[in-house]
Amino acid sequence: MATINFGGVLEQVVTREEFPMEKAREVLKNEVIAVIGYGVQGPGQALNLKDNGFNVIVGQRKNSKTWDKAVADGWVPGETLFDIEEAAQKGTIIQFLLSDAGQITLWPTLKQYLTPGKALYFSHGFGITYKEQTGIIPPADVDVILVAPKGSGTSLRRLFLAGQGLNSSFAIFQDATGRAKERVVALGIGVGSGYLFETDFKKEVFSDLTGERGSLMGCIQGIFAAQYETLRKNGHSPSEAFNETVEELTQSLMPLVAENGMDWMYANCSTTAQRGALDWWKKFKTATQPVFDELYASVAAGKEAARSIASNSTPDYREKLNEELRELRESEMWQAGAAVRKLRPNNA
Repeated sequence: MATINFGGVLEQVVTREEFPMEKAREVLKNEVIAVIGYGVQGPGQALNLKDNGFNVIVGQRKNSKTWDKAVADGWVPGETLFDIEEAAQKGTIIQFLLSDAGQITLWPTLKQYLTPGKALYFSHGFGITYKEQTGIIPPADVDVILVAPKGSGTSLRRLFLAGQGLNSSFAIFQDATGRAKERVVALGIGVGSGYLFETDFKKEVFSDLTGERGSLMGCIQGIFAAQYETLRKNGHSPSEAFNETVEELTQSLMPLVAENGMDWMYANCSTTAQRGALDWWKKFKTATQPVFDELYASVAAGKEAARSIASNSTPDYREKLNEELRELRESEMWQAGAAVRKLRPNNA
């Protein structure tokens, strides 16, 4: 592992230079990787592994939309695409990539295929960390490992096709074979990680749930909505309000942050923008810090997990979800966004 200085804190990470693809293939040359679930993470990870030369099969329910998607992606029924139970039986590494609610439902079926020496792989620490609520307790004679790409499966695949990588965390919950670490690192390289940093299942899920509800999704939508509303009620047009709230951030400024950091982005903006950002960012931190502290405490106490399990397991979950998403989609701000996107050159 390489030692990297992260803002004065030394951290051990695994890079492709020290653990090249050839080494990953050698580690997993006798393994059959069964990807169970073809929804959010499944397609990107399965396709990247296949393209990188690993022995991969997909397990999915027949006569489902995701089965049809897998066929459209090139997986061949009876050869590389099987029913979930058959794929789980064939796999020596079972990548359990269903939704958290889906994992709870399938667990009684899946666990019978976890024979000694196999590896159970997750991309989220939810099922193991909240085992009292999920009932997911693996047998003691299998490796239990995790690789969590820091982004969606769609992003993982797009970056792979562009010759890039998406950073991932990895963790070992149970090392029954003595090979858990080489297995998990090889899988992390195989799915297309830029680099891998070590964590544990609990820290992964605590940071993930906080991030999703915070700066990655929940918080940023709330900030967008608040600024847009302030601009609109002060007479600004939908186009102006959306461009100043969302479009400039996502299309112009965030790429600069990704390139060289926030300070570099500030340095490449006008002096007026710099002054305002430097004057106001601490006010926003002060205002939101209590909310983030409350959020993390709720995650750590298992309250967010309980709410997710309860809501995602109801028969009308999809209908309620679609209604909430419709509220976002049909809001003036995101209707303005749809119009703005159509006006981008080549509808980028």
